[in-house]
Amino acid sequence: MNTDLKPGPQRIVCLTEETTEWLYLLGQESRIVGISGYTVRPRRAREEKPKVSAFLSAKIDKILALQPDAVFGFSDLQADIAAELIRAGVQVTVFNQRSVDEIFTMLYQVAAMVGCADEGLRWIKDARERLAGIRQAVQALQATGKRRPRVFFEEWDEPHISGIRWVSELLGVAGGDDCFPELATQSLGKNRIIGDGLEIVRRDPDIVIGSWCGKKFRPEKVAAREGWQDVGAVKNGQLFEIKSADILQPGPAALTDGVAQMHRIVVNWMAQHG
Repeated sequence: MNTDLKPGPQRIVCLTEETTEWLYLLGQESRIVGISGYTVRPRRAREEKPKVSAFLSAKIDKILALQPDAVFGFSDLQADIAAELIRAGVQVTVFNQRSVDEIFTMLYQVAAMVGCADEGLRWIKDARERLAGIRQAVQALQATGKRRPRVFFEEWDEPHISGIRWVSELLGVAGGDDCFPELATQSLGKNRIIGDGLEIVRRDPDIVIGSWCGKKFRPEKVAAREGWQDVGAVKNGQLFEIKSADILQPGPAALTDGVAQMHRIVVNWMAQHG
């Protein structure tokens, strides 16, 4: 028996990227035996770990062959994968974090499960302090008379989908006002569809940020949409992309690179507008 090992599962399959990135940040990557094929953070994970799942599907036989003692998944969308693995006798934990606070809770739970609760808490404390620093920077700009921009965050283009809760919350931290805050209460994508694209025009966003779930954002297509020519974001060239891996992952990426990119976009706009 190796007494140097930290407690908790030793052979983990991560069905989504955020738990993979988190285990690497904790220095516990040796526990990972399988990852999602969509994983790009950290980049080295793609080179080091077998890819055993997409998002809505998984190679069950391949996962079982890895003899995992834990599988980490995300959301109701992976419920069928989880059920099949559970029936095969595998321990499965499916997290369903939707808000910033729930992301922090998930991070702590995973850290505790692999015997790294203290390390996890230190990272979480630092992340919360970074978010507080961003809020303070925005408040300082507002104190000089700068207004917060209206921001439309587009998760998908056809149909238009927006309103992911953690994205909406982080946008608020970054200094922007979500054009569709009411959608943030809806966890399912089908309930966050904006059926009338002209409603986006009516809300006249100052900035459009696209993150099309892995598909390349095309600002020229956005600018060419019918009726969009008078939208402030289009007239002023304020159409930006944030890669899905940096903001649509409900884990470390969104809390670091994702919010930082949104903050830079917002601050640059505030510097140019009253």
